[in-house]
Amino acid sequence: MTSTVKPASPAPHWEDLPLTSQPDPDQLDNIKAQLDLILLALEAIAGISSEAMLQAATDLNLESMIADRVSLWRLRQSSPLRKGQGGRKKLDVEEARALSLISCHLAKQHNELIRRAVALLEQLSEQNREPHEASLLGNYLDAFHNTYQERMEDGETVPTKTLTHLALKLLIDLLFYGSPNGVRRLWMTLLERSIPHPLATS
Repeated sequence: MTSTVKPASPAPHWEDLPLTSQPDPDQLDNIKAQLDLILLALEAIAGISSEAMLQAATDLNLESMIADRVSLWRLRQSSPLRKGQGGRKKLDVEEARALSLISCHLAKQHNELIRRAVALLEQLSEQNREPHEASLLGNYLDAFHNTYQERMEDGETVPTKTLTHLALKLLIDLLFYGSPNGVRRLWMTLLERSIPHPLATS
């Protein structure tokens, strides 16, 4: 009888997530805010749960950093955009790398759905029609809006148009993050956007 015991996974490698200098606290705040929004977009488009995120951590041998729902919640709650003070205020670079790997792993798993949503968005844009006219995009936007408003400090005040723009931008980003070079693309984007400049947008 063939053994079904899986061999031990190798320790995570960070080759695609280089770091030339240690981010300062403000840069890390921006990084963790962006990562939380990316995971929120994945939740909204694919119905991804905390369990799915923890399974991704297991698949990637990242259990030492994200062992259970509480540790995952604390990392996500550390985003400066979040309501409440229950989470940790600090997120280190290794944890940011882990969340990046998990985000890209999940984006790759749901790449077909994300690709279909982006194709619909392009089609409607060409026809000068609103994204809500497609049920897939309408459901995504409703889920994103509702979750953002429920969890984020400015959720009740941010304009609907701004939230829609953010949601659609994140959807397009997810398509790239699920590609073969998605991990490096995401990590470089996080580092670039963590340094405030006039073109750094959410």
